[in-house]
Amino acid sequence: MDKIKSIQSKLFRVPLAETLVDAKHGAHTHFELITVTIETEQGLIGTGYTYTGGRGGQAVLAMLEYDLAPMLINQDAAAIDVLYDEMQWHIHYVGRGGIASFAISAVDIALWDIQGIRTEQALWKMAGGHGKTCKAYCGGIDLNFPLEKLLDNVKGYIADGFNAVKIKIGQPELKTDIERIEAVRNVLGEDRAFMVDANYALSVDQAITAANAFHPYNLLWFEEPTIPDDYFGYARIAAQTKLPLAMGENLHTIQEFELACNHASLSFLQPDASNCGGITGWLRAAKLGQQARLSVCSHGMQELHVSLLASQADAGWLEVHSFPIDQYTHRPLVVEQFQAVASDEPGSGVQFNWEKLDSVHQPL
Repeated sequence: MDKIKSIQSKLFRVPLAETLVDAKHGAHTHFELITVTIETEQGLIGTGYTYTGGRGGQAVLAMLEYDLAPMLINQDAAAIDVLYDEMQWHIHYVGRGGIASFAISAVDIALWDIQGIRTEQALWKMAGGHGKTCKAYCGGIDLNFPLEKLLDNVKGYIADGFNAVKIKIGQPELKTDIERIEAVRNVLGEDRAFMVDANYALSVDQAITAANAFHPYNLLWFEEPTIPDDYFGYARIAAQTKLPLAMGENLHTIQEFELACNHASLSFLQPDASNCGGITGWLRAAKLGQQARLSVCSHGMQELHVSLLASQADAGWLEVHSFPIDQYTHRPLVVEQFQAVASDEPGSGVQFNWEKLDSVHQPL
């Protein structure tokens, strides 16, 4: 047994190069990165993390410092599944999703990092071992971009070696969304994958109207057309349109994933290890998606998810997110011939550049 000796948590407010806007979260000027570094009695050190869109980071940090860290000290760092369940029960009365899931995720990723270092295995091998590459697309947060800037962004993604793109929709007038989708499809051509994301801004009826209007543009999926809790609303959208549906980034518990897989008529599932219980939670959600014959994809934190997706047979798409967490690590995402490549380093494959993070951090 290798007991947990110490746990240190940090919060960084990381500025974005420009303000990014979507239909429901509003304007993003920065994102928050919350890190957890665990040291064991045998001297092994692992780091996990989670992130927010700019709000709530202090609450996540407080839950880590005041609730989770005290109960984890002297626990066996190798007992990852046991600790995952114990953390859930420890704070279930105030947790069961939300901030609790973000905090648990950061700890869980740190424990997997230690496990990889202990066994000298890369994450893609520990998580399934199917392979070390996966498909990748660029997910823009670009609702506020004028059309010319939007198209320049898409051209930049193509120039950077990507063959798939997602844009935000949710303009005040549906016809504006259609015009932007048509223009992007013309830039992409017919051979590149194209997705849209409404960030749950529409009612079910609005989403049905939009999905039917988008049909001529050969979209791979329509992401979060409506609020993710309305599983039966998703099923109604799917039944009344021909456009495949995707969601998952706002599902935080395994029970929510069960409901989505069983009732929402999805085609693509998008768990995010930063908020669904870390690597353990992501793998459990992925298993449910696979059993439901959904294409399991990811949301955000491409530097970690590349290893998780690559590890799975019949992996879906890796999102290369507009929050560039990987630019603050020692190994930004590697893409070769349209495929993202996982790290072979033992552990999670994510090692932060602390000096760079300290240099950009914006104190409250």
